Amino acid sequence: MEQEQSDLLQVRRRKLEGLRNKGVEPFGRKFEATHYSADIIGSFDSLEGKEVTIAGRLITIRSHGKATFAHLQDYRGQIQIYLRLDQVGQEKYELFDLVDIGDFIGVTGEVFKTQRGEVTVKVNDYSYLAKALRPLPEKWHGLKDVELRYRQRYVDLIVNEEVRETFINRSKIISTMREILNQWGFLEVETPIMQTIAGGALARPFVTYHNTLDMKLYLRIATELHLKRLLVGGLDKVYEIGRIFRNEGISSIHNPEFTSLEIYQNYADYEDMMAITENLIYQIAEKVFGTARINFQGKEIDFTPPWPRETMVDTVHKYSGVDFSLIPDDEAAFDAARKAGLELDKGLSWGEILYLFFEECCEEQLLSPIFVTGFPIEVSPLAKKMESDPRLTLRFEGFVGGWEIANAFTELNDPIDQRERFEQQLTKRESGDDEAHVMDEDFINALEYGMPPAGGLGIGIDRLVMLLTDNTSIRDVILFPTLKPRLSGE
Repeated sequence: MEQEQSDLLQVRRRKLEGLRNKGVEPFGRKFEATHYSADIIGSFDSLEGKEVTIAGRLITIRSHGKATFAHLQDYRGQIQIYLRLDQVGQEKYELFDLVDIGDFIGVTGEVFKTQRGEVTVKVNDYSYLAKALRPLPEKWHGLKDVELRYRQRYVDLIVNEEVRETFINRSKIISTMREILNQWGFLEVETPIMQTIAGGALARPFVTYHNTLDMKLYLRIATELHLKRLLVGGLDKVYEIGRIFRNEGISSIHNPEFTSLEIYQNYADYEDMMAITENLIYQIAEKVFGTARINFQGKEIDFTPPWPRETMVDTVHKYSGVDFSLIPDDEAAFDAARKAGLELDKGLSWGEILYLFFEECCEEQLLSPIFVTGFPIEVSPLAKKMESDPRLTLRFEGFVGGWEIANAFTELNDPIDQRERFEQQLTKRESGDDEAHVMDEDFINALEYGMPPAGGLGIGIDRLVMLLTDNTSIRDVILFPTLKPRLSGE
């Protein structure tokens, strides 16, 4: 196999030299096309018999003596080209023998339709634009090493039309998201990626070092705390779409580097964030895909608002049979978990055990869009408490397809309460929890200047794209996912 591959590479190198020996530059210059393939096919009636200029990569070549058919692939699709000896001349026709599948060429010719009814461009002239020195895989889908698709995404995009479509749709989803938020009066802002304190989430950060300042810096694990500083400063409705970095495990729904949307609005609460979440996702689906009903892994998911709301206590009761409204304290919660067969450390609180039940028994069951509310205070250090039950917070997470895709709070704006929460997190950190929140004195300082009541929302863009494009791995919606380098010889 390796020898066969080496022979193919040598053949292409010889063709490269053959072009140069004939005075043809295999790696061309600027080329101006007049049409994409899809434009020609879609507008055949008005373009029939007219001259067009197209550019793209050769995907197929079939020679028949004095005539050659080929397919040219561009950004918008594929179109057949037809090369005749008597049309382009002896020299140009023989030069085409040095063309390989994978090469880029530019073509000028007339639009017609073959006897079989295929829209085709009859070539009057062509130009070399780029020689491909490596052959395209013939059976890309049959490769057993699926990671090769991610390692060589450039090849994956060439030969896999559905992959190209996924990433085109990803771009449309994000641009539509921006368009809607801007129409709603939100201001897009940018906050630091490198931070002196990694805050805003319960996660382990990546650590780097600034030589000139002689100090550690952290890649951000959230944009939350800087965005809320902007509310203190008087900005009313802000959002940021950006990369987040968390030094944690990799799975089908986790990548250490991912993209999130975070939104903050003064004088709002988590109920307002529910309305924003369901209406934003509904409008994105309608604008990008033309429908709010998406097929995901054979199941129809309807994003039409309103989405149902359910408390975490009720959700846990539904799926585990354990009713935390009847469990009075930490000890009783521990006994209930032990009876249910859950593994847990001693010393966990009522709220931590409730959340453990939810993670273990409920999340995967939440397939249709739903908001789960009433998160325990221990896992919500930045959310405002419920007045009716101070063990819980005014927080929700949005679930679809068994995945969390949105997380929102009525934001905690009491600096005294916030300091106490951070101190409780520090105690956890000192006990070995390296994902516990750190103390951020400057954020406390900002709150002491006064932050209005506010609602905040985070949406995981990668997971949202997975749902809307029917992909089950986050690697299929990130162009270049994080992968362990292969050792030589693997």
